[in-house]
Amino acid sequence: MMKSRYTPLVSVKKNIMQKSERLLQSANANLNSASAALQISLEELKKIEPPKEGIISDFLSSRLLLDAQRNLIRNNEEWVIFAKSQIREAKEQLKLDMIEYEKFKSLELQEIKERLHQEKMQEAKDLDEIALMTFDKKR
Repeated sequence: MMKSRYTPLVSVKKNIMQKSERLLQSANANLNSASAALQISLEELKKIEPPKEGIISDFLSSRLLLDAQRNLIRNNEEWVIFAKSQIREAKEQLKLDMIEYEKFKSLELQEIKERLHQEKMQEAKDLDEIALMTFDKKR
């Protein structure tokens, strides 16, 4: 493939775009982990059975266990919110990086087309000169 002055920039922009794609994939994986952790913590809360009767220490232990589980749920909900914001940011960055890549790719293609056009024009001019020289020799 023909190279232009934009070719190195296109390569750099492509690498940046691919890095953004990997960050988005990582953010998606993080959200999946956060969602799974939240789901598990919610299911675990349902499994906790407070005692119906017994000594006060059993009731206090149960309450501490419930509070700890609720805190875990709150933390997991915050993790999900954070992961979603990371995805939003990663998508925005990927969008910007894709635009930059496409812009320089377009400039590169435009310059290559222009150079090919100039080469074709020069070739046609050279062929015309050869034809004129051949024509003059025949006379």
